Amino acid sequence: MKKVITYGTYDLLHEGHVRLLERAKQLGDYLIVGVTSEDFDRKRGKINVKQSLMERIENVKALNIADEIIVEEYEGQKIDDIKRYNIDIFTVGSDWIGKFDYLKELCEVVYLDRTEGISSSDIRGKHRVKLGIVGDGDYLKKVYRESKYVNEVSICALLRDNIENVPVEYDGIECITNNYNEVLDKVDAVYIHSYPQRHYEYIKRALENRVHVLCESPIALEKNQVEELFALARENGCVLMEALRTAYSTAYSRLLLLLKSGAIGDVKMVDATCTSLKDSDYLETEGENWNSICAWGPNAMLPVFQILGTDYKQKYIVSSLLDGNSDIDLFTKVDFLYDNAVASVKIGQGVKSEGDLIISGTKGYVYVPAPWWKTDYFEVRYERAENNRRYFYQLDGEGIRYELVAFCRAVESGTQYSYISKDVSRAFVDVISDFYNRRNFTSI
Repeated sequence: MKKVITYGTYDLLHEGHVRLLERAKQLGDYLIVGVTSEDFDRKRGKINVKQSLMERIENVKALNIADEIIVEEYEGQKIDDIKRYNIDIFTVGSDWIGKFDYLKELCEVVYLDRTEGISSSDIRGKHRVKLGIVGDGDYLKKVYRESKYVNEVSICALLRDNIENVPVEYDGIECITNNYNEVLDKVDAVYIHSYPQRHYEYIKRALENRVHVLCESPIALEKNQVEELFALARENGCVLMEALRTAYSTAYSRLLLLLKSGAIGDVKMVDATCTSLKDSDYLETEGENWNSICAWGPNAMLPVFQILGTDYKQKYIVSSLLDGNSDIDLFTKVDFLYDNAVASVKIGQGVKSEGDLIISGTKGYVYVPAPWWKTDYFEVRYERAENNRRYFYQLDGEGIRYELVAFCRAVESGTQYSYISKDVSRAFVDVISDFYNRRNFTSI
């Protein structure tokens, strides 16, 4: 019996997939189809997959072409599978010509012609979200660059105050303007990364025009503004999501799931530090707009609120201000007291510290090394070192492309689901509002 094996993602199964599998089956007597897992797809840079692994497996199974279906989960598995299943022929589409010639030492390799004009990428691309980006900072250059990895989005407009000296990185954007109405007329959604003081007004105007919003944290500076924005989004059927890229990274998501499984017992302490040392010129010119509490506060508070919840009993804010009357904090420390746990966040742009995350439990602790907010690796440590475990997950583009994918899916599905709950968004603003209003606050 001649055995054949092939692999693929099989997302949004279409005629091209069917024809390829039919020709693969004709090469032998027994066809094994490997369906790639989400984690392995991400490692290969494929982040646009819309269907779950189980959906894709069931779709392939329903064709009644494959004699056996397996899951591809790691680099090098093709070699192991060829040996394990005693494969005679390995086959894939012709767009991979030469890529798998190294397998010829193990079996025959056949590249099959693809069906012209049909691909999952094209199908996904037909429903692109037309996105406008809002703000003057260099960070938006990263957003524009990362958007090119996301089939579901097309950036077609840019709003910035200074349109005389537009960076060359934005070449290709159709509409570059300082008129927000022009942007809102051209787009389905906006990505806002302006000064936090402007977020509320930008978001409100977008939602009033039934334009979806992905906005950098914090989405507002006062609690009543947050409630108004969420209500407006709900009323107009719009998606309002917080763009905090850490929340969308694979490693961070897996970390939260691991904690929920009880891997370190009951969590009793969360300690998060986020700092970036800025020079005096930056603090004096940009500090009022992006002070430490706004620039780093949501990042540092994210694991606290997502692990311990937002129902803390007390909080204490201690800040070192640039001067006594300023809102520019060189560093800020916020302590939270819960019924059965405590948490501490340390943030700063005028003080440098180790940017790690430590989560302590009754059975062990999790250590995420600096910079933990770009999480691709963490350790679970126990009293007995031989029980320690290390976890690695690839992080591409600092997580920006992942949050864009999640946002586009929310827009397409019309759901309000977010990786950051409304309660967490409210909790961010509650702390930041107390900072500005000097509540529960001490200056040193």
